[in-house]
Amino acid sequence: MSEQQHEQAEQSVGEFTLATPVSAEPTAPLAYTVPEPDERWDLPKGFAHVFYGEHQQGVFRPVVLADGFNSGRSNLTWLYTGLDGGAFPLLSEMRRRGHTVILIGFEERSASILDNAQAAMAAVQRTIAQQLGDARLAVGGFSMGGLVTRYALAKMETMRMDHRTAVYFSYDTPHRGAVVPVGLQAFSHFIPVPNPFARQMNSPAARQMLWRHHNPETGDTAIAPERTRFLNELSQVGGWPAIPRKLALANGRGDGTGPAIPPGETALKVERIYPGTAFHTQAQGVDVIVAELKRRFPQAEKMVLTSDFPEFDGAPGGTLRSYGILADMLRKFGAGIDLRHEHVCFVPSVSAIAVRDLDHQKDLYAAIDDLPPDDAEVDDFICSSITTAHTEITPELGAWLLDRLPD
Repeated sequence: MSEQQHEQAEQSVGEFTLATPVSAEPTAPLAYTVPEPDERWDLPKGFAHVFYGEHQQGVFRPVVLADGFNSGRSNLTWLYTGLDGGAFPLLSEMRRRGHTVILIGFEERSASILDNAQAAMAAVQRTIAQQLGDARLAVGGFSMGGLVTRYALAKMETMRMDHRTAVYFSYDTPHRGAVVPVGLQAFSHFIPVPNPFARQMNSPAARQMLWRHHNPETGDTAIAPERTRFLNELSQVGGWPAIPRKLALANGRGDGTGPAIPPGETALKVERIYPGTAFHTQAQGVDVIVAELKRRFPQAEKMVLTSDFPEFDGAPGGTLRSYGILADMLRKFGAGIDLRHEHVCFVPSVSAIAVRDLDHQKDLYAAIDDLPPDDAEVDDFICSSITTAHTEITPELGAWLLDRLPD
């Protein structure tokens, strides 16, 4: 590879985003056929696709589901596929049981959660206006979508708007924060040209959701001001909707066991493109090296450190293929890859269940199953019996949610 090709490769590596299994673009032609929506709604900041229940004409027993975090406009065909085309056909089962499924998408998934809540509020209002029968609603979302709908319902209550919602649910939602390795966050801005990965990592939604955010201007890693403001706004509307029964599902385990990822190990080493760059799993301590970043065009090196972080990568929680996604893109442009830990924790179980904060090792690794149920901020919850991918629809979690939807 010539010098010019090396330079072009280094500049092009950031043409990706970290996507969840239910919202990622399919890597192969779809073997699964998504039905055509029965209705399409335009909403403030978003839109919705409506799928009637089997053998029905109209909106009955509605289930309103919001899309999660990524960059760009929601693709509800991909979302439907992710929710229905895997091991458990969640949406087909809902429709078979007579529920209308309403998928909410956003014009910009990485926009402020507070802004995208406008789409959720409008979707709930339109659902109420169009529904047939008197069944109360189920409203929730996946990943960030659970935060969007949580805030939307709570705000509607403070505005004395009747949301007619009996059940609120969140599916692997980062109620206490999500975690993207700091080294990966820093690498997105180490790429020498503007790129989609950097825009995603520095977006309003990322700054609101991440437990700690790497600031590309200062180089600091801390609680983003946007997260503080978001949590304050959430508190001002009561924190949670008070009227519906609140359910939470976690893709991580509840026994305090996470993926087998020892702290302080090399997760990914890179050669040829960004030669000598290495990422390490999060360890406890002061000035812990989590990434050694090196590039040739223009030549630069950067050491990325953290202090007083718990061991996030192997924590109990829903996993994201964070290092694997980056490795795929680097490999595409000719890099030599030594990938040792493809999947790491993204939404800790204690965050998805809203039972503990993430600041301390003992809380991050808490055995939720052994805690008093009242410690959780929700009314009922389930943790996966095995570690699964963030927002993955499994038979265990899907059946649990179905059985708790309003009649």
